[in-house]
Amino acid sequence: MTTTRKIVRVGLTGGIASGKSTVAGWFRELGAYVQDGDAVAHQVMEPGGTAYDDVVARFGDGILDRDGSINRPLLGELVFQDPAAREELNRLVHPKVREASAEMLAAYIDAGGDAPVMIFEAALLVETGVYREYDSLVVVSCSREEQLLRLMSRGTLSVDGAMARIQAQFPLSRKLAVADHVIDTSTSQEQSRKQTKDVFRKLAVRPA
Repeated sequence: MTTTRKIVRVGLTGGIASGKSTVAGWFRELGAYVQDGDAVAHQVMEPGGTAYDDVVARFGDGILDRDGSINRPLLGELVFQDPAAREELNRLVHPKVREASAEMLAAYIDAGGDAPVMIFEAALLVETGVYREYDSLVVVSCSREEQLLRLMSRGTLSVDGAMARIQAQFPLSRKLAVADHVIDTSTSQEQSRKQTKDVFRKLAVRPA
């Protein structure tokens, strides 16, 4: 890699069903280079991926589908019920995600990509402490009631199941405490979009 150009590296996070992906899409429309942390995690856990062998060694062949790929929903349910296992999965996967993210960003710049801002969207940036590695942290915020309504509208969870997933993450207050910028998606889409545009303008200043 021959990367020399600097780019503002921004973490984008928030609670489950807070609207992170929607906000990430708006940042992309505004000209940011956006990485989906979940997609990168999927990549490193694919057969042949850098985290695959370690994850299978720790959690066993029972998490594999017939084609040898990791059944991520099954693994997710397994670690959701066991905080220690969830922490261990994060320990195995997140360093590989960071490495892959850095390689993708370098390749983007080397290929002539000229976005002033790189956005990395992920749910657990604050929980894992990874947010400290970014130049800035944007937290997407909405009320607990709105989160619950959005999760329930997906039609796959009971009320108790939805609340359990909300409570499995850090409370919003802990994320807001370390945020550099906040985008409130409890407002109208037009207002949330305007907030995103305002934040992008502040972020889109290239480092010296």
